[in-house]
Amino acid sequence: MKSGFVNIFGKPNAGKSTLLNALMGEKMAIVSHKVQTTRHRIKAILTDPGYQIIFSDTPGIIEPKYKLHEKMMQAVKGSLEDADVALLIADGRENPEESNAIFAALRLKAPALVIINKSDAVNPEQIATTTEFFKQQPYCKAVLVISALKKKGIAELLAAIVALLPEGAPFYEGDDLSDLPTKFFVSEMIREKIFLLYGEEIPYHATVLVQEFKEKATLIKIQADIIVQRETQKGIILGEAGKMIKQLGTLARKDIEEFLGSKVFLELFVKVRPKWRDNEMQLREYGY
Repeated sequence: MKSGFVNIFGKPNAGKSTLLNALMGEKMAIVSHKVQTTRHRIKAILTDPGYQIIFSDTPGIIEPKYKLHEKMMQAVKGSLEDADVALLIADGRENPEESNAIFAALRLKAPALVIINKSDAVNPEQIATTTEFFKQQPYCKAVLVISALKKKGIAELLAAIVALLPEGAPFYEGDDLSDLPTKFFVSEMIREKIFLLYGEEIPYHATVLVQEFKEKATLIKIQADIIVQRETQKGIILGEAGKMIKQLGTLARKDIEEFLGSKVFLELFVKVRPKWRDNEMQLREYGY
């Protein structure tokens, strides 16, 4: 039996969350075309008769501007410390030098696989050049070319990961897919719809806190607060005559029902908490 922690690192929007979902065959992490969607370290447990892999999706590596960013980078640091295998993901369309600077600065102790993602959007010559570039780097055990979105190269990547895993008993018993509570995934699904529906500023100033999660006989009642920083942002979230928040609630409810396999009654409220991204106490309350 092999088991270990396999942690994913890379620039914002390199495809870390899409890769985690492809490896798990389940939607574990929210995905958006906007950068910095992931704020937490999301652990996902893949158990097979021969191995158990605890994957971690980590926030994209950035220069912190707020306490929230600092917390996000602490999640990255924690992932560095317990990794048995590191997956270093680079967008195949970009200059590899940028990702290389980040990967080298991680000073990894664990063996690392470099993953060139979004290969479906890059010509073969560029892929060959980028592959050769990463093969020369001292941290690189091997280079794998994939398209996480189209699930190309995922089986080969999984085999390469298992080959590097240490031998050992599973860390988790049973068939749980994560060690995170259900409420966390519910709040993330609501937050994903904020990224989908609103302009550039709003998603970065908003977070979601599930206040109530009650399982009743025929449905699950969920009440959640959407936290923003300013009254104007509250108005944008609500929309004219509450049109936008209604659309947000409908889209989120569909995803949550699919995730929980149950009918859901979802109630959303918008609360204004000025400068919450720099408030240690509020960040803790919101799960950061």
